Amino acid sequence: MRKQESSLPAGTQSQTAGTDTPRRTVRSYVLRAGRSTAAQQRALVELWPRYGVEFTPQALDLDQLFARRAPRMIEIGFGAGEALLAFARAHPGMDCIGIEVHRSGVGHLLLGAHEAELTNLRIICHDAVEVLQRQIPPASIALVHIFFPDPWHKKRHHKRRLIQPAFMDVLATAIAPAGTLRLATDWEHYAQHMREVIDAHPEFRNISPGTGFMPRNEERPLTRFERRGQRLGHDVWDLEYFRR
Repeated sequence: MRKQESSLPAGTQSQTAGTDTPRRTVRSYVLRAGRSTAAQQRALVELWPRYGVEFTPQALDLDQLFARRAPRMIEIGFGAGEALLAFARAHPGMDCIGIEVHRSGVGHLLLGAHEAELTNLRIICHDAVEVLQRQIPPASIALVHIFFPDPWHKKRHHKRRLIQPAFMDVLATAIAPAGTLRLATDWEHYAQHMREVIDAHPEFRNISPGTGFMPRNEERPLTRFERRGQRLGHDVWDLEYFRR
């Protein structure tokens, strides 16, 4: 059997025995032995010290991390980082944090951030639930993006979906009052699941009248993933919520 590739960049430590971070038995992702290009591998070594943030069970001092005080946003599961890179470039006055577990996507975003000479972007390569629970200070985030999370379309796998009531409690703690949560999926059943879960949460209000879904947000660029879906005739459902 092929050994599973670690999710952490060189120099990043995985959770070790002796910490009090709770282990999660059901995760919303599966790590596979994917391939990183030579450039991405170099970025993981050479650029991680500039943009990377090690996971620790202590809350970050975000003002110190970015050397300023500014509104903060998080993208969870940024994939190749196309949307996050575009957002960070378009919003230099906002500090951006990307959370992703797959090395190839982290390497791709590191290369893009370096080319764009961004100073308002940091990356954490770890499970997003643990990061939000432990590393992100309460009520410190103005905006969260969750675009195209794994829909886990088989019924027996629905428990792995990221958007669950317990996860919404975690998000409600991290997002400041009057903050915003934006989501997108190309799987209709998951879109309806998202609506049911988040609409029922007392700390979030769906800002779209009528159907509950939003027109596509123009700040979300058309990624290769979404363009491929369009060619295959897939619809996309966007949601946006206000943190009460």
